[in-house]
Amino acid sequence: MSTGLIVGLISPDHVRISSAVATSSVMPKIARPAAKLTPTLESDRGEGVVVAEQPKVRTTEGVVQGRWRQGHAEFRGIPYAQPPVGALRFAAPAPPHRWEGTRQAVEFGPVAPLSLPIEVPPQGSDWLTLNVGTPDPGTAGLPVLVWIPVGGYLAAASSDPMYDPAALTSAGVVVVTINCRVGAEGFAFLDDAPPNRGFLDQIAALEWVQRNIAAFGGDPSRVTVGGVSGGAGSVAALLTMKSARGLFRRAITHSVPGLHSTPVLARQVTAEFADRVGAAAPTAEALRDTDPWHLAAELTAFNAGLHAHRERWGRLTETGSALCPVVDGEVLPETPWPALTDGRASGIELLVGHARDEFRYFSVMSGRYGTFTEQDAHAALELLAPRPDGARAYRAALPHASPEELLETVYSDALFRMPSHKLAEANAAAGGTSYLFELCWVTPVLGGVLGACHSLDVPLAFGTLDCPVGTQLIGEQATPEAVAVSRELQQAWVRFITTGDAGWSEYRPGEHLTRALDAESKTVPYPEQASRQVWEGHSPAPFDLP
Repeated sequence: MSTGLIVGLISPDHVRISSAVATSSVMPKIARPAAKLTPTLESDRGEGVVVAEQPKVRTTEGVVQGRWRQGHAEFRGIPYAQPPVGALRFAAPAPPHRWEGTRQAVEFGPVAPLSLPIEVPPQGSDWLTLNVGTPDPGTAGLPVLVWIPVGGYLAAASSDPMYDPAALTSAGVVVVTINCRVGAEGFAFLDDAPPNRGFLDQIAALEWVQRNIAAFGGDPSRVTVGGVSGGAGSVAALLTMKSARGLFRRAITHSVPGLHSTPVLARQVTAEFADRVGAAAPTAEALRDTDPWHLAAELTAFNAGLHAHRERWGRLTETGSALCPVVDGEVLPETPWPALTDGRASGIELLVGHARDEFRYFSVMSGRYGTFTEQDAHAALELLAPRPDGARAYRAALPHASPEELLETVYSDALFRMPSHKLAEANAAAGGTSYLFELCWVTPVLGGVLGACHSLDVPLAFGTLDCPVGTQLIGEQATPEAVAVSRELQQAWVRFITTGDAGWSEYRPGEHLTRALDAESKTVPYPEQASRQVWEGHSPAPFDLP
């Protein structure tokens, strides 16, 4: 059985998206006093204070009216570009239309079609919207977090309760969450369309923030862009893109994936996918009339069968994401690691981290945990360890590791840990300031078998411990240790977003200082030294034809 199939089908991102779609019009449940659902003209703005009017803000496109909730103003479903359908399908994002009067901004916008093995009814076509949570639109100069909620480049739902902004807005941060194109809509490499359209959407959202965030109380010169998994990969890509320069000052990346394809591989994969859906050619013109949700469902099935193409497409087949970002030389000129290391991209204030046991969630939830064999470990090492002698180096560095431990280590390293560590290293080499962390706190769920797994850090950072993903990963009742880790990580976020300092020693070559987040955290040399040494001199390389 291909472990790439595990990554493609089982992920906290999938749980996040399904819960977000199901609850997109319902107030999220969070680890704070419950919010009140109120009539249009009344709401709770702080304890015991009832105001007659909901908050209004004039943007460059028109006036939006949101609502007060838990002491902060929230605006949902604001378009930052036109719906990318019809003649605009597979095109670069087009500027949003202006409107007359007041636009109600109280419901989340529809998500772009998802390529996930879950039942999601088709939604509207206004996929390119964002949400703003602000302590008070009447204030000025507040720091801003723009969060990109992309998972696996297959799904993006800003409506997920895990991203509830209440805790961060209460700390004085303006929070923007965005929807953008993913899957075939965002990343199919088409002959007659711009590549990496999902990244172009993100740039359009950041441009909207520059035009409008001051009206919501934010400072456009103090923008931090952040994400986890595919969202973190998006942020890393933005560091290399000329069109993104000047749109943000700082970055937060959790579990950066090393998922990029060369044009030659991307063209072959897209052609195979287009043939699967009956298109005459891998072009926007040939695919434009295919229903977007049908196309997304076909990509789900295509991803599930990637392992059958291992001989043709190599490492890509172990990711479960056939249509990932393409290093096309224009929109995405190169991957972030060499761009930063060699001085073709500028360093930045960067907070980057990963979980210690990144791959554990996938193996547990797929039912494969405890069953991996020496054959599985050998295949993983040969395919994912750095060439030419990475497989040998792993075995030499971990002589007493079981096949399961070897496999988990190489998957965690290749998919998330080393891309994250290497980003901190490259950013420091480019003159930036990097703060690195590893989440070491072990969740008690399932008797602790999940360890410190992928995505566990996100509800901890947002303080949404009892959102659906939070309860799945942390438990119905958060332990004092979970609350303590959440408080530390959230305080590090707020401090970094506000000042550019995470609160521990920055990462420097030769020292590799890292914050090990746990019930009793400490700053130590990078904990994964064996993996760091195996990957010394290697950066995550784009997937290519074998």
